[in-house]
Amino acid sequence: MATAPLLQAATDFTIRRVQPTIGAEIEGIDLSRKLSAEQVAAIRTAVIEHKVVFFRDQSLDNESHAAFAAEFGPLYTHPSARKDDNVHVVHAIAARDDYAKRFQRDVLPGDAYHTDTSWRLVPTWGVVLRDIDLPEVGGDTLWVDANLAYEGLSDDVKQRLVGKYVTHNFVEELNAAGHPYPIVAHPVVRTHRETGKKILWVNFSEKPQILGLELSESRELLAEILRQYKRPEFQARFSWRSGTVAFWDNRATVHYAVKNYGDYPRKLHRILIADEPLYGDL
Repeated sequence: MATAPLLQAATDFTIRRVQPTIGAEIEGIDLSRKLSAEQVAAIRTAVIEHKVVFFRDQSLDNESHAAFAAEFGPLYTHPSARKDDNVHVVHAIAARDDYAKRFQRDVLPGDAYHTDTSWRLVPTWGVVLRDIDLPEVGGDTLWVDANLAYEGLSDDVKQRLVGKYVTHNFVEELNAAGHPYPIVAHPVVRTHRETGKKILWVNFSEKPQILGLELSESRELLAEILRQYKRPEFQARFSWRSGTVAFWDNRATVHYAVKNYGDYPRKLHRILIADEPLYGDL
């Protein structure tokens, strides 16, 4: 029988900002070992504050990856993952083929800023992603501070978005996975449950349309939202290397995977952490 990993000291790690408002590296902690309650609380606080945190030089397998993520809430199995398996494989070739199938008419290359499982009525709150097979160079991921993206809008656009909902349409892919689910609409501007900040929250990989507007006005507003997402001062760009783990607040960010590594079969493993389904979300 395997021996349980030793408990680490309470908070024997350091946090270094990557950008002023988004992103931080956490150093001096081994995620394969059992975390103390103080460490779990400190990491969660860091995720909420910095929106995305990164850990280098980790040695996780699927079991320890899941054990770490489970410290922060119940795990969610994505419909495209293997049955009863919380690990969702993110594979470059499959993603490229899926992108070509889904986005060639709807989304231009470079525009697929998104957030995970926003097609759900209650999306997952947290995501833990680790590398499995990386290209020698390239394949960075961008995370956007979605509060700053909102604050960057003009007062006129903010007013036009009040009370507006946007579609998150993942129906075709869910049906193909044997998981029928309706098209969901979320507020374009959400209020983060824990920070109280306003979040600009649109998934450009799920055929967004702002409801209650003419298509031309919807497209105009979506183009302005996308422009905010693409502003470098609202982003953290992170380069992967072997042994990297990223953990982000799915409610406070959108992200974009840079596909600049040709045909290399880049692969990562993702685990999703379910959110609490409060009445106000339903």
